[in-house]
Amino acid sequence: MVKTGFVRSAAVAVVGALLVAGAGAGSAAAEQVTAAAPTPDRTAVRAALQNTLNAGAPGAFAVIRDHGNPELGWSLSLGKADLDGTPMNADWRFRVGSNSKMFGAVLVMRLVEQGRIDLDKPMRDYLPEGTLPADWAMTVRQVMQHRAGIYDHTNDLLEQAGEETTSAFEARIRNNVYTPQELVAGSVRHGVQYTPGTRYSYSNTDFVLLGIAVEHLTGRPYADVLRDEVIEPLNLRRTSFVAPDKGITGSHITGYLTNDDRAKPLLDSTEQTASWLWSAGAVISSAGDMDRFLTALLAGSAGGLVTDESLQQMTSALPTPTATIGYGLGLRRITLSCGTVFGHGGIVQGYQTQSFATPDGSRSVVVFANASNNGAVTQGLMGALEPAFCGKKPAAAAPRSALTAPGSGAQQDGAGAANGHLVPVVEDTRI
Repeated sequence: MVKTGFVRSAAVAVVGALLVAGAGAGSAAAEQVTAAAPTPDRTAVRAALQNTLNAGAPGAFAVIRDHGNPELGWSLSLGKADLDGTPMNADWRFRVGSNSKMFGAVLVMRLVEQGRIDLDKPMRDYLPEGTLPADWAMTVRQVMQHRAGIYDHTNDLLEQAGEETTSAFEARIRNNVYTPQELVAGSVRHGVQYTPGTRYSYSNTDFVLLGIAVEHLTGRPYADVLRDEVIEPLNLRRTSFVAPDKGITGSHITGYLTNDDRAKPLLDSTEQTASWLWSAGAVISSAGDMDRFLTALLAGSAGGLVTDESLQQMTSALPTPTATIGYGLGLRRITLSCGTVFGHGGIVQGYQTQSFATPDGSRSVVVFANASNNGAVTQGLMGALEPAFCGKKPAAAAPRSALTAPGSGAQQDGAGAANGHLVPVVEDTRI
């Protein structure tokens, strides 16, 4: 299937039908998946969210949408949306952090479909001259897979690798405005970290480079391309990309950065330029919009975002150092006891989100907490995924399950999932 433009109005109508009738409706295979989908274990999901509150998050929520069987859908909010006592509201907006990478990956794949990017040619070919050194040969595919050997520039902006310290936030993150080119230049100074393609190492700079490529090839600002090619066609009314503007308009959740000295109070980190992450993490959205986006994406050609061939490449995940987690082209794959799910996580000062869906997009789960710099909060959210997708009594290591799609590669790196119900926190510290 060849497309000559980004916006596909007919496909948008299809997406609307999918969201009403269930992703994949009309497909016998999809109907079988939906019919067999386990009932979410609400008690266990609630317990996981309570764990995030016990760990120090003011509030948390889980939003489960099942488009094949709406009765299985469910939403639960616990705690507070701010320290003034406002109840948590799962309909409100928040910073999605590295969930932004899924949006960027869609823009890149659409350029691939137009023949304007070749995934297996050097990344530097699609960037303004001088962005990367002439002898850097890592490919676009390797960049999208985090296998390019490119140093993560965010490590230099924080006091310690992997820490979101409050002092670093105030000194270099909240108010500072960085250009994408400055971020890349800071990374390039460190040189290539390893032979491209030989290992996995998560790097936010990878997706800053992809954002620069989108701007360079389209001749338009990244925010405009994202708005015109994804946000407006899918009618994502609560999604925006406003970096370096600091505020979140409309009803939104307040984000809090956990102080490194746990005896000190949480720091309101809602207002920030987000320019230190840019296309790698600056999207603002809502749980409802994340569901709509994932449903359309995983529907492939029927969803109107990417072709079936592009989706297959995006979901062809390679192993990472975390046994049950793989990474494709801007999509993370998690192997649960009942099968695989695709999506991404996001941690940005004050906000943590995990957004995943079944391979056919029929069920999505978005879990969220308004605190970061706290690994126990992260683990609490990850702990909600297994019961939300697999229910109370997961199948015991079946070769294929209700959530596993043909060709998803579920058995490649997920052997340990059936042995326990707790999804490990990925090694990436700013996911």
